Amino acid sequence: MAGPDRESLLVQDVVRCYSEAKSKRGIWEKHWEDIAQLVLPYYETSFYTQGNTVPGQERGYQMFDSTANTALFRFAAAMESMLTPRNGKWHRIRVTDPNLMKLRNVQLWCDQVNDALFYHRYSPMANYQSQQHDGYIGIGAFGTSCLYIDELMDNRGRKGLRYRNINLGEVYFQENHQGIVDTVLRRFPMTIRQIAQRKAGTPDAWIDRLPEKFSGMLATKPEHVVWVIHRVTPRADFNPIRIDAKGMPFESVYVIEDTQTFLEEGGYRQLPYAVSRYITAPGEIYGRSPAMNVLPSIKVLNEEKKTMLEQGHRAVAPVLLAHDDGIMDGLSLKPGATNYGAVNADGRPLVHTLPIGNVQIGKEMMDDERAGINDAFLVSLFQIMVESPQMTATEVLERSREKGALLSPTMGRFQSESLGPMIEREYSILLRLGLLPPIPPELIEAKARFHVEYDAPLNRAMRAEEASGIQRSVQFAAEIAGQTQDPSALDWFNWDTIIPEMVDINGAPYRYVNDPDTVAAKRKARQQQQATEQITQALPGMAAMAKAAAPSGAQTPGG
Repeated sequence: MAGPDRESLLVQDVVRCYSEAKSKRGIWEKHWEDIAQLVLPYYETSFYTQGNTVPGQERGYQMFDSTANTALFRFAAAMESMLTPRNGKWHRIRVTDPNLMKLRNVQLWCDQVNDALFYHRYSPMANYQSQQHDGYIGIGAFGTSCLYIDELMDNRGRKGLRYRNINLGEVYFQENHQGIVDTVLRRFPMTIRQIAQRKAGTPDAWIDRLPEKFSGMLATKPEHVVWVIHRVTPRADFNPIRIDAKGMPFESVYVIEDTQTFLEEGGYRQLPYAVSRYITAPGEIYGRSPAMNVLPSIKVLNEEKKTMLEQGHRAVAPVLLAHDDGIMDGLSLKPGATNYGAVNADGRPLVHTLPIGNVQIGKEMMDDERAGINDAFLVSLFQIMVESPQMTATEVLERSREKGALLSPTMGRFQSESLGPMIEREYSILLRLGLLPPIPPELIEAKARFHVEYDAPLNRAMRAEEASGIQRSVQFAAEIAGQTQDPSALDWFNWDTIIPEMVDINGAPYRYVNDPDTVAAKRKARQQQQATEQITQALPGMAAMAKAAAPSGAQTPGG
């Protein structure tokens, strides 16, 4: 446990670090608020330090057009379907040493670890899918998302993972010298009851550290809210040979903001916050989003929609123009009403409507803005498949490859910044909880490391070029062999290399494929069977030849 002097220094350092990060982020909060009002209204005011408005309050009064909002949710759905689809396994675990990956037990261990990661990640207790979807929405609207990955804290003793998408208004980031986010500060509300639940019944219970002003609130005001700051940063006094918190690369400190009360010092082996940015401008830490790229168009479209609503109202309930002669004072607009004096003796109307302008041009101008907004959120790109339902299978594959090429820069960054650290964090937690299969002795002896290969639809679309290349080549060689009746054209292909790599490109688990020894045994058995069949088929001919060669009257063996 930290000493009093160290605790005081930690509190001062955390509060100072938070104040600096808060002052630097102020201009972003105004930007995010503008986007929330026009794109994602239920995020309004959630970026300011005073917290959100009243929960459940109706919002969205300034949003007249829903194009950007609809495009945002389509963007999030597309990101999920291309990066982390729920109905498929979108990554694989591989050992970095290719020689070790040839060992059958290593291959099977990688498959088992991969299965365990997906099992615990998509467990109902983990809540991964909904939280990741919220993260995709944050990426599309505000350019930055933050997912917290931690061990499941369950009072029934269940073990596993737990995820939470952290609202951008709660978190502040700092980068290291390589441009990687390595420090995260989170300011968030906790009730007295929630504080009492943290490490309850242990010497490090949070409730025992609360100042006197909060001591009696657990019984009288358990839902009273205090603001807590959590800072995770690289540990300055990291010592890898220690087994306590100082033996972990990242330092974790919890502090109550208003009373500057120290709550806990701990550590993490990996950064528990997986931060991703859509794109970063020079000198900026927080990301910029598709909504930011077309915010002028969103504002213009919103104003155009307001004008069109006004014009539409005038078209349905027009403004009347009448001569001021006192005859039309009692004009009634009720259905079925009769207005005397509204026409002259010749039947010419004495009342006219105010012209409302060219509504069609207004609609065309709105459509132009909508097209730009949909392009920014990649909606147009994902509609390619829908717009051409009569495509052949080859055309579908080519469109998929093109779509993967266009999306690769955007989604590749999300994989490297967010999914990679997240998977590393998941592995560490599950290994510590004993929820992973034992590591093969070969990997322990070689001190081998593993890496992640992404196998999402996006990555398969990108790797499809490798598979289609060899398929086209084999097809070309087969046509030559068929035309020339010479199969030697196929001798150029190394099938023992092509087939395993095609299996890998298509994402098949190792357990679905036989190991080299099994393949060799099957080939040997097939060769023996073919040799036996050849001998069997040759026996009648050999017997006839022997009979023909025998002297007249001589008996052949067995005759």
